[in-house]
Amino acid sequence: MHGWRTHLRPATKAMTLKIPNYDLYGDSAEPGWTNTLNFEWIPERSAHFNFHIRPHRHDAMLQVLYVIQGSGQVLLEERTWQLPAPSIAIVPAGHVHGFDFSDDVDGPVITAAQRPMESLAGLIFPQLLDTLRQPAVLPLDTGDRHVPQLLPLCRAIEREWRTSGAGQIAACQSLLLTLLIQLHRIKQTLGLGRAQPEPHGNSRRYRQVENFRALVDLHFREHLPVQWYADRMNLSASQLSRLCRESLGMGALDVIAARLMHEAQRDLVYTVDSVKAIAANLGFKNDAYFSRFFRKRTGTTPTAFRESALQAMRQST
Repeated sequence: MHGWRTHLRPATKAMTLKIPNYDLYGDSAEPGWTNTLNFEWIPERSAHFNFHIRPHRHDAMLQVLYVIQGSGQVLLEERTWQLPAPSIAIVPAGHVHGFDFSDDVDGPVITAAQRPMESLAGLIFPQLLDTLRQPAVLPLDTGDRHVPQLLPLCRAIEREWRTSGAGQIAACQSLLLTLLIQLHRIKQTLGLGRAQPEPHGNSRRYRQVENFRALVDLHFREHLPVQWYADRMNLSASQLSRLCRESLGMGALDVIAARLMHEAQRDLVYTVDSVKAIAANLGFKNDAYFSRFFRKRTGTTPTAFRESALQAMRQST
């Protein structure tokens, strides 16, 4: 094992503001509305970085990493877990994480857009949403009846991902949903105590950020002021904004705006609703106000964004 403390220290205030955001480690980040998926084996990427993956985040992507050989350690936000074989790390979108692996490590890594997976889960198995949204490491017991299904499901995802065809991403997402359901069952078997890591570092700050994110998910369409969120967290507005800047690299108001922008972009790309209807659904007073909000943050109008995004998607198929 390489020198862990040198490479994966818990994020301090100075470090957090510099945490890079990737689609895949070392690659440019995809926009949050994309409907993408990637499959690879751990050494394919980590070997190029001497098996050290420095702290980073994927703002739009969920990652499932399955260690079947060798070992490692993972830093998830402010907690450090061991990754002996066999074990699985679940890293939801937006969570700072990094890895330090042994040279003989192997296992599949599946990276998929978070929001589409949440949409699927919300429709057919809402209980899965907590598993999708909470970072976790699952030590696997080979005697658990759900564990033997994991690697065949991963290989099925790999076959589908590597074979171009109609509905490829949809098929991969369906298989990934099945894999995640198995992981949800394993979490239940382990029990909450074993499924969660031991606290490491300033876990109170981590919980506060997660509580704020959860509140924003529930209320972002209401366009509530930062003070409203702060009151429900027993904080001042300045304390909440400072907490967000230190942990996420942006203020509380920017977190709320980013959530609105994400939903707006998804609606523009994946629905046929008019701009006026999308604006109303997102709680804007009128479509003119929505267009000003959108243009300020993207440099383009909602209509122009929709045309450009749809054209890019057509060219990639």
